[in-house]
Amino acid sequence: MTSYFLPRDLHPAAWWVWALGLAVAATRTTNPWLLLTIVAVAGYVVVARRSEAPWALAFRLYLYLGAFIVVIRVFFRIVFGGAEGSTIILRLPEIPLPAWAAGIRLFGDVSAESLLGGLYDGMRLATMVICLGAANALANPKRLLKAMPPALYEVGTAVIVALSVFPQLAESVLRVRRARKLRGGSGKKKVKALHTVLIPVLEDALSRSLQLAASMDSRGYGRAGMVEARARLLTGTLMIIGLIGVCVGVYATLDGSTPRYLAAPVLSAGVLVGLAGFWSAGKRVQRTRYRPDRWHLPELVVAASGIGVAAILFTTSAVNPMNMNPSLIDLSWPSLSWGPLLGVLIGVLPAFLTPVPEPPYAALEEEVHA
Repeated sequence: MTSYFLPRDLHPAAWWVWALGLAVAATRTTNPWLLLTIVAVAGYVVVARRSEAPWALAFRLYLYLGAFIVVIRVFFRIVFGGAEGSTIILRLPEIPLPAWAAGIRLFGDVSAESLLGGLYDGMRLATMVICLGAANALANPKRLLKAMPPALYEVGTAVIVALSVFPQLAESVLRVRRARKLRGGSGKKKVKALHTVLIPVLEDALSRSLQLAASMDSRGYGRAGMVEARARLLTGTLMIIGLIGVCVGVYATLDGSTPRYLAAPVLSAGVLVGLAGFWSAGKRVQRTRYRPDRWHLPELVVAASGIGVAAILFTTSAVNPMNMNPSLIDLSWPSLSWGPLLGVLIGVLPAFLTPVPEPPYAALEEEVHA
């Protein structure tokens, strides 16, 4: 049991399963107390279990992005008409529009019901983005690429490079700010010093992109052998049908008003067909793995906590939907019951039941002391 808590980096897929569980749970509610609790759980786990790697510095950017999403959703309700409701709290002059723009309003009366609707929707979307940011801050993107199945190797590389943009920008900003302090340029006002930070950050991002492209090209990335047209057609057909089935099944699962035969059956069939397509595509990819990552008990604890949060909120939303989605007709303070709250708090278990990340340069320090 002592080896359970030895410092090490967990499998990145476990953190992504945990974060996706929290994000799925956020889709089932517009209760602001539950959404704030999910954000607090994600933030606490990030603070407790993130490493000192560059990608761990990007979580703050996702918090800023979430706040920006909430502000934009509320702002759109004000600009494009927010009079749905009887409690008018703001009266603005309405701008008349031509006949071809029927159904669209600019400004006018703004009701409390409309503003709360925009606030709740914005908080839900922002919570989902912050959950994905937590996974990006906890999971090593390079190790996640190594764990990709052969069929998704090239697509996974593109996705992971895209996901690592925020961490690299955060690292570039810190490096540029540190260089400015060493040169004595930290005394300028923030507005005047913006160009002295922005230009080096963009230049560094472009330089990293060119280095990555040259590195991938030198390793033969994107070069594939000859594949028969029949095998390529079969693989593409299976992949497309599987993805369509997954999309329809996920939409039917998240939307309670759709027929139930479009939920689990279509989702299961889509997953099976997609897996068949992955297997067919993976047969022609010859790729070896050096020291493949293994799942151990801490990884299972992390994944189970995220899945548990999603399962409990799914069950609660089916039993008591009004508690999960506050009414926008009869305005009142959103209520909070113990069931969904305790379900969300399950997501904080990885902060206590998982080992801390391995400290940087640990192996080098051991060699120096030896």
